[in-house]
Amino acid sequence: MGPMGPMGDNRIVNTHQAEAWNGYEGRHWAAHQARYDALNDPANTPLLNAARLRETDRVLDVGCGNGHLTRLAARTAAHALGVDLSAPMLERARASAAGEHLDNVSFLRADAQVHAFQDAAFDVALSRFGIMFFADPVAAFANIGRALRPGGRLAFVCPQSFDRMDQSVIFAAVAGHVPLPDLSREAETGPASFADPACTTRVLRDAGFDDIAAEPVELPQLWGEDAEDAADFLFGWGPMRHWLRDAAPDAVDRARRAAAEAFRAYEVKEADGTGGTGGAKGGVRLMARHWLVTATRPGTP
Repeated sequence: MGPMGPMGDNRIVNTHQAEAWNGYEGRHWAAHQARYDALNDPANTPLLNAARLRETDRVLDVGCGNGHLTRLAARTAAHALGVDLSAPMLERARASAAGEHLDNVSFLRADAQVHAFQDAAFDVALSRFGIMFFADPVAAFANIGRALRPGGRLAFVCPQSFDRMDQSVIFAAVAGHVPLPDLSREAETGPASFADPACTTRVLRDAGFDDIAAEPVELPQLWGEDAEDAADFLFGWGPMRHWLRDAAPDAVDRARRAAAEAFRAYEVKEADGTGGTGGAKGGVRLMARHWLVTATRPGTP
């Protein structure tokens, strides 16, 4: 039995998330792999630095999606296993790993909250925006903790409160034309579920972790080539489609135009050698504010 545990253990308790990530949401992420990586890749370097990977490490990437972080970890570590609920995204992850000729990376469709990983099979557990959707966060992190060896390291990135994101400006423009949920409200599960570091600390402590720390990080996100491209991408995003499913088409069109106008304030021109853009690449770039969380499983390695 390898580090992924029994191959037949494919229980899914987070059924709502499984439906979303194997439906339109997962297909959209898989079909737009490069676009979503452009949004989230700035988190890779601080996250991997915090994980302090070594060439002998066995790595578990929780909520790996299309698998970019998993593949990056595998370039340093002995082996990296990416776990996710989404079959379409895991298909992309495997194809990308094959295209990069990585033979020390593997991917598994499983619910990390309940999957029977082999005890103490991993040295490090990572997650890039993949831990906010657990049905029972304490149970999930306890299960991940059991998969870590004593002294094993946990590192993940999760969003701060939505009202601290540049995205909130875009969503406010959209909400002027169509109803949107209150994204600033911290729920038990969802993107903002770990926005409060005190709550994160309680969850990880209850799950059995020590040495818990949350460091704020500000990271740029590339939303598109220009404002129109960014708005089109936003309105193809699964949650937006879900929220607007009953809205009148003319209201949705007005909302999309409002989003494009709001995105325009974040357009950055290509650097032209004059210093006007500080050397920044072009595109629509918003600032995101996240928590970089680290912890350890108690015990002596």
